[in-house]
Amino acid sequence: MSYRSTFVATLSLLATSLPGLAGESAVTPDDVILTIGGNISPDAPTHFDIDALKALPATVVETSTVWTKGTLTFTGIELVDLVEAVGGEGDAILATALNDYAIEIPMEDAVEGGALLAYLVDGKEMAVREKGPLWIVYPFDDNPEYNGEKYYSRSIWQLARIDIVDQE
Repeated sequence: MSYRSTFVATLSLLATSLPGLAGESAVTPDDVILTIGGNISPDAPTHFDIDALKALPATVVETSTVWTKGTLTFTGIELVDLVEAVGGEGDAILATALNDYAIEIPMEDAVEGGALLAYLVDGKEMAVREKGPLWIVYPFDDNPEYNGEKYYSRSIWQLARIDIVDQE
């Protein structure tokens, strides 16, 4: 069994035993900060509160951005792990912000060391006015390829919804 298969099996076990990961009834509507839909496993959670996201394996990325000053420490879940946690299958991730801004992120960005769904900046949760509660961030300082409009436009903040889709 590969690392990824073991990881997904562990997440499935967690989803049935931890509050916040057990699907619709474990997360109250007022606490939902992320909704996931589209081509996902029928047994996957579709609504996440902050505790459900924090229960998933965390990754820390230290990077600067064109929107902030200095190097910041982002904590969250890599998109690759989130997609696997919900059994997502598709060509792209349609990410939608609270203000209805939407961007299609190719599934090729959901790789180890790639895009991160950040829920903490410098150890603190992000308020809406601080680009929160969720922000897709790339490790800009670690990979020069990420420095450009293509990836800047995919760095959606105030993220509220993700849909796993097939490109048309």
